[in-house]
Amino acid sequence: MEQKRNCLSLCKCEVTLGLGRWFSSGITLPIYFKAYSRTVMSVQGRRGNARLPPEVNRVLYVRNLPFKISSEELYDIFGKYGAIRQIRLGVNNDTRGTAFVVYEDIYDAKNAVDHLSGFNVCGRYLIVLYYQANKMQQRKGAVDINKQKKELQDLKDKYGVE
Repeated sequence: MEQKRNCLSLCKCEVTLGLGRWFSSGITLPIYFKAYSRTVMSVQGRRGNARLPPEVNRVLYVRNLPFKISSEELYDIFGKYGAIRQIRLGVNNDTRGTAFVVYEDIYDAKNAVDHLSGFNVCGRYLIVLYYQANKMQQRKGAVDINKQKKELQDLKDKYGVE
């Protein structure tokens, strides 16, 4: 029991120092971090024999981020759930509001998805997904097919072909 109390008080300190300005007023921080401390302990106890679904991996795809968020602020938010290897923040017009977060451990990534999906940051609710390369390529391919269909229709209209 003593160990849980220490972890809980440490988490409350980190909230007031690192993340205060990004959270909306609708979330009470101590309640959020009580859930965090319990989850960390329960996941660490199950690591040896837990079986994860096949889509779970260490790379997370985050959408609906505030456009002005920095990688340091993302590190503060996602770093609470484990060691982060890399954060890639979208900076182009097409990729703004998205990021990739790579964890060292797959269980830390699962914990982050479980707790940060739907989390309110600056009035925006995060969408945190496991990165799946085949789905990302299909999505990109779908855009290309639609573009090709539009170009074909434009050419048909231009030359009067049906």
